[in-house]
Amino acid sequence: MFFSEAGARPRTWEASPSERKKWVEVFKACDEDDKGYLSREDFKVAVVMLFGYKPTKIEADSVMSSVNPNASGLSLEEFLSIVRKKKEVQLYRNEIRHIFTAFDRHYRGYLTLEDFKKAFKQVAPKLSERTVLEVFR
Repeated sequence: MFFSEAGARPRTWEASPSERKKWVEVFKACDEDDKGYLSREDFKVAVVMLFGYKPTKIEADSVMSSVNPNASGLSLEEFLSIVRKKKEVQLYRNEIRHIFTAFDRHYRGYLTLEDFKKAFKQVAPKLSERTVLEVFR
């Protein structure tokens, strides 16, 4: 089906050993002076290296406030956990984009009610029209 059993949330995803190795290498490369943790700026550089964008101040603040207040920055394990979660969300968004594109047969960037009805007729033919209308709204 389109979504996980828990509803419209990303599935739990585990990195491959090679992906995890890459993340560790990025952590080490961004850990200025081999401190054993990533500062706020180190974290921003790591995100650029892994995801191709510079995190906003809000995102960086959120991540840094999630660590132990007695810590000076993100430990390797905290960093790996954050990267895994970001990757899960990225994969989930890609899945949603793929599904949307399949429904958007005319490549307009939006779905009309007729597009929606046709799509649901193919993937869930026994679903009542009322239910499809409620989902569309």
